[in-house]
Amino acid sequence: MNYAIIVGGGVGTRMGAAIPKQFLPLNGIPVMMHTIRAFHHSRHSPQIIVVIPSAQHSRWSELCEKHNFHISHILASGGHSRFESVRSGLAAVQSNCANLSQSLIAVHDAVRPLVSTDLIDATFDQAARTGAAALAVQSTNSVRLTSNNGLKNNAYPRQQVYLMQTPQTFNGLILSESYQLDEDQSFTDDASVVEKKGYPVTLVDGDTRNVKITFPEDLRIAAILSGGADLSSTSNDAQ
Repeated sequence: MNYAIIVGGGVGTRMGAAIPKQFLPLNGIPVMMHTIRAFHHSRHSPQIIVVIPSAQHSRWSELCEKHNFHISHILASGGHSRFESVRSGLAAVQSNCANLSQSLIAVHDAVRPLVSTDLIDATFDQAARTGAAALAVQSTNSVRLTSNNGLKNNAYPRQQVYLMQTPQTFNGLILSESYQLDEDQSFTDDASVVEKKGYPVTLVDGDTRNVKITFPEDLRIAAILSGGADLSSTSNDAQ
């Protein structure tokens, strides 16, 4: 059995919105519904675990009813950090999975609604071969590394710099073992947690269109990329 943990802990502060980012409307439905649909239609058909704060569960249920959204998924309660939220998602997986070593688990940001089924399937396929796979795109900008509190900086070869995306997909036992580590500020994504545990991570070519909704302009870009109209991204009314 394959699984997808979709993590949606954002409250929309940087969006300037009164509702959580994952609930903001994109082409008529909440952002997170696009995300769930992508995983549902992927070739690997994972069981979907949605991790959001418990205070948002009732609102999510209302939105699902309003939009006639019936894709099967399990709700889990998010923690105070992304690390804790992924742990919560893993607990939900473990309660439904008899053999983690024979399972693959993808972890994905709820606010990356334009992820394609091809990208999802590519990470599952690679994780089946190597145990750990993460999407990444090579930097197209010039890169400089800073030190001494920014007082010193040096050019760095951009061809060696990759920007991480999700999904990041792992053998279930590898991910479970890795998340037994104590939380650390160096953990910026799931790949960094798995790497800390000692497992190598294989990079899979990502896509610049796999945008993460963080700022108002990101939602407008997502609407354009998905073929929809330019939306009012900071509306206080959930659609």
